[in-house]
Amino acid sequence: MNLQFNDEEKMILGMVRAFMDEEVRPIAKALDDEKRVPIEQIRALQEQGLFGLLIPEEYGGANISASCYSAVIEEMSKVCAALAIVLSVHNSVGAYPILLFGSEEQKKTYLGRLAGDWIGAFCLTETQSGSDAAGLRTKAVLDGDAYLLDGTKMFVTNGTIADLFLVLARTSESPEAPHRGVTAFLVEKGTPGFRVSKTEDKMGLRASDTAEVVFEECRVRVGARLGREGEGFKVAMSALDNGRIGVASQALGIAEGAFDEAVKYARTRKQFGKAIAEFQAIQFMIADMDTQIEAARALIRHAAHLKDSGRPYGKEASMAKLYASTMSRDVCSKALQIHGGYGYVKEYPVERFYRDQRITEIYEGTSEMQRHVIAKYLLSGRA
Repeated sequence: MNLQFNDEEKMILGMVRAFMDEEVRPIAKALDDEKRVPIEQIRALQEQGLFGLLIPEEYGGANISASCYSAVIEEMSKVCAALAIVLSVHNSVGAYPILLFGSEEQKKTYLGRLAGDWIGAFCLTETQSGSDAAGLRTKAVLDGDAYLLDGTKMFVTNGTIADLFLVLARTSESPEAPHRGVTAFLVEKGTPGFRVSKTEDKMGLRASDTAEVVFEECRVRVGARLGREGEGFKVAMSALDNGRIGVASQALGIAEGAFDEAVKYARTRKQFGKAIAEFQAIQFMIADMDTQIEAARALIRHAAHLKDSGRPYGKEASMAKLYASTMSRDVCSKALQIHGGYGYVKEYPVERFYRDQRITEIYEGTSEMQRHVIAKYLLSGRA
């Protein structure tokens, strides 16, 4: 699908491309090696309005299309997927649910800040509830004009740097339909009873922090509830549908970054007296890689186009995320193979792309769950 971006969107994409090449590419390896969150670069992106991409102009955002937003995440991920996921989580599952389900007071209170210098995070996963999102055990008990939250959330992207956390907790028990007892809350950093307990040492995306957060009688006012009581599962699933376009775009960008490195290496690496790009085995790998990348791009653009058109896009977002993440694994593997032994050492970027890619098949719903979602749409007649 050949998308036509407006002048503002073209300007944003050009700005992102230049920023990533000039400010991030030279330090991407160091950020990964040192497990260093690029706070300085995050603040620069905030100043340029990138943290308000999906927020309407009336609240201080840019309000760009889902198609352009997808392209932004793709461009960033070509260089540093860890920085891209900070932006993606903030926009897709941090700010966007407030736009969908927030009261006018909540929108006025938080969206302007999130479009400015605040960072958002999403707290769903627990030790015993990952793919089974409705099985979460964090509790929220009504106590006068507030709820008391108790529980632990894990794998929270932006956990140590976020200012606002969207938290899913159980407000009632419903054995027949567990998802009906889940409610969403907005919890600000510094709220008594809330703390970050640890950060994870990860295989990839090492310049993005992933934390465990704990709620111990954390008092959250009733006005901080997002949507109605018991509506939290709907909030979470709507956020994840949107977030899957972002993760698919991230997987696409990682694959493109690895592909570009592979082509560059194949043109310069000589074996048996000629560049390895002249060998048919390498040529066939490169042809397959580019074909896979273009196929993933088409699925992602289609899902984003449906969202921009106000049409249902849940199935298409899952299809894009499923295919793009598995495609990215295959492309990164081929890119590493083309590099031979050099692909296995940290001197070359493909080693980092290979590690960063793997999580795209897991978060925002595993590949197995995407197949479940797709099949459910098809067999229910909603497709």
